[in-house]
Amino acid sequence: MTSRSGTLVLDCDGLSKVVADDREVMALVRGAEKEDMRVVTSVLTLIEAHHSRVNSARFNWAVSRLNVEPVTEEIGRTAMALLVDAGLHGHKYAIDTVVAATALHAPKPAVVVTSDPEDLAMLCGDRVRIVKV
Repeated sequence: MTSRSGTLVLDCDGLSKVVADDREVMALVRGAEKEDMRVVTSVLTLIEAHHSRVNSARFNWAVSRLNVEPVTEEIGRTAMALLVDAGLHGHKYAIDTVVAATALHAPKPAVVVTSDPEDLAMLCGDRVRIVKV
């Protein structure tokens, strides 16, 4: 079994940019893979990123190259605690909070790729590195 040296977590925009073969995000993914980091996304992020204008074949191919993390009870309970700690409501922040909890449970160092670094910083603090795309 190969040891991993951290985790790159893609939020909705990170995943969407992988699907679109965005040069900046793909460079981050390739760099993470080169460093033997796991590249992950939450199953909820798949739902958030998929819509009628997405090329389903391209989406499915891109996702097949990632590790899709389930929302376990442990992730859910961590997400609930993050919401309480940040004074936020799950109605608006549920998926971002699951992404944050996924990153917090992932092998370290954890890096989250997002277009919304403020929300992720509110939820994770300095426990993960946040990269804006």
